[in-house]
Amino acid sequence: MADKVITVGLVGAGYIAGWHAAALRFTPGARLAAVCDLSASAAEGLAGAHGARAFTSLDEMIASGAVEAVHILTPPDSHAALARKCLAAGLHVLVEKPVALSGEEAASVAEAARAAGRHFAAGHNFLGLPAYRRLKALVEAGELGRVSSAEITWAFPLGPLRSGPFGLWMLREPGNLLRELGPHLFAFAHDLFGPVTVTGLHLGKPVQLPGAGMRPQSWRITAQAGDVDLAIDLQLVESVDDRSLTLRGSSGLARLDYAADVLTVTRENTADLVLNPFLREMGGAWAHLREGVANAARQVASLNRKSPYALGFMGLFEAFYGVIREGKRLDPRFDGTAAEGVMRAIDAALALMPDQGREIVRRRKPSREPKPTALVIGGTGFLGRDLTRALVARGEDVRVLSRGAHGPFDDLPENVETCAVSLRDEAGLARAMEGVGVVYNLARALGTSWQDCLENDVGVSDRIARAALAAGVGRLVYTGTIASYDMSNPQTVITESTPFAQDMSDRNLYARSKAECERRLWEMRREHGLAVTIARPGIVVGNGGPLQHWGIGRWHGSGAVRLWGAGDNPLPFVLIEDVSDALIRMGKSASAEGQSFNLVGDVQMSARAYFNAIHARLGARLRVSSGNLMAMWAADAVKAALKTYALKRPDVVRASLADWRSRAHYARFDNAAPKALLGWAPVAEREAFLRQAVDEAGLFGF
Repeated sequence: MADKVITVGLVGAGYIAGWHAAALRFTPGARLAAVCDLSASAAEGLAGAHGARAFTSLDEMIASGAVEAVHILTPPDSHAALARKCLAAGLHVLVEKPVALSGEEAASVAEAARAAGRHFAAGHNFLGLPAYRRLKALVEAGELGRVSSAEITWAFPLGPLRSGPFGLWMLREPGNLLRELGPHLFAFAHDLFGPVTVTGLHLGKPVQLPGAGMRPQSWRITAQAGDVDLAIDLQLVESVDDRSLTLRGSSGLARLDYAADVLTVTRENTADLVLNPFLREMGGAWAHLREGVANAARQVASLNRKSPYALGFMGLFEAFYGVIREGKRLDPRFDGTAAEGVMRAIDAALALMPDQGREIVRRRKPSREPKPTALVIGGTGFLGRDLTRALVARGEDVRVLSRGAHGPFDDLPENVETCAVSLRDEAGLARAMEGVGVVYNLARALGTSWQDCLENDVGVSDRIARAALAAGVGRLVYTGTIASYDMSNPQTVITESTPFAQDMSDRNLYARSKAECERRLWEMRREHGLAVTIARPGIVVGNGGPLQHWGIGRWHGSGAVRLWGAGDNPLPFVLIEDVSDALIRMGKSASAEGQSFNLVGDVQMSARAYFNAIHARLGARLRVSSGNLMAMWAADAVKAALKTYALKRPDVVRASLADWRSRAHYARFDNAAPKALLGWAPVAEREAFLRQAVDEAGLFGF
């Protein structure tokens, strides 16, 4: 059995499925054979990339006999039921965390596995890291002495809390945040020290979700496991990435940075007083150097395919499939006892939540049904949310296209109607446009290849335009981007009459894809009479927008940014409220039909001035450094060559030097056209701009 290859099916083809599929390629004795998802396109896309079969029905995948084991990667509220079903069908099951919604549910899955004689593993992936295995070995060997306390920290910004999408399962109720992220932390404690007894809970830094109530962004939990005192800290605001486990023992202190797979150990030494602190610090420096060199060598050798996050999955999968092939007992890091223990500890913590912390804002029944006159596609994103609320504030009812049944507008049931329609369903899109005068297409997709862009961005734009024609919509407003322009020359002044390059093949995929969408929309206007207006927003800032705006530079966490260029030239900033105002005017103005508008505000400060304002007004000094665009372009060329020749990827795009220089937004923009034709009046006073862009933007989450 040791040489047997286990065929694997993924149930769910969302974001995390890509990590599972990639890690399976490096897992001995396992092969991805099938992908199942309710979305045929999602299943086919992931399956096709890995030579697997695609299914839209779990029953069909089970009946096909194509797989012997499955990974359950669907939303957590479906985990337990799907796991029990697959176990009953004779399949081995690995379930993404959280394995269930409670300890009781986790126990039911473990019992189903025992009854079926199959393996059930919990997706506690960080326990699969090489550095964690070394840490556990140190503890078991007594190298740290008697461990008295441990601090387990997850301090990492959770973007959806501020910028959506708000329909994610983990945001539906306050406790889901701990159910989603807590298993990482409690799994460490349970595996190292045994069952965890929770003794206290403190919640802080609440954030208001649109129409959905408050969510705590700070969770501090005290607990015990055996003789070890535990402090479990979950921080979701903008902060330096600190995902760490610190153990204090009588003989040493160990710190595992599990996001980087780095383990360092500090011990006392027996040197004399003068040498003692020197040797102690040198020992710590040597440990960091050793770990850094080892990790760098691993990344170079694997061409970054063995990142710390990927290594965790590989360790988990190796343990799971190893015992299946060899007929052994599953490693206790991942077995049913661990899954149940982790979820019961989370249950205990949630039981300590104050009543206001448990509060869930329920969708209230509207006093009247909305009568939408506008449809917003992409209405749950940063711009879509603001536009929808701006339309309502002006007396309009709005239909919002969303992936789920609800959007972030539960407080506006009389004015906003949420409609779940696939962007691949052209007939469904046309039905959603019935009775609507204006359609705002804010949808965007970031592909990793030009073919991805043609299918998921350009194809979607075409489909929406055809549906608008079929539905007789009076106006389609499409949001492109100023990134499609060549902005590499500081002497250039860009207006709406400035053309894009005839050949966009040397531009980054986002700029090229948006330009192609525009080209096809203009073609449909000429040939089929499509009533279209195009908006190209600049660098949009304001309430709900991200601190880590990639239009300004390349970010490294929330505290460091390398600017595109020196950062001294004016940038085309624009406030979110001004963009929404312009879009509404574009949908109503007869003179706007067939026109395009570059939406760039009047306050165009430099990147360095913007970050200086953040420091002066919020007290936060970010580490800002200039970016050498020539060096970035050269590094990109090297990476493109490695992907092309080492990884044998035929679809790699190498952006030109002009494309890289365009990221610095060297060219100036003239915004006279939207002012003249639309009556647009963006905020022109610097203090008012900074108040909205910085003070009221919630950049750090609190």
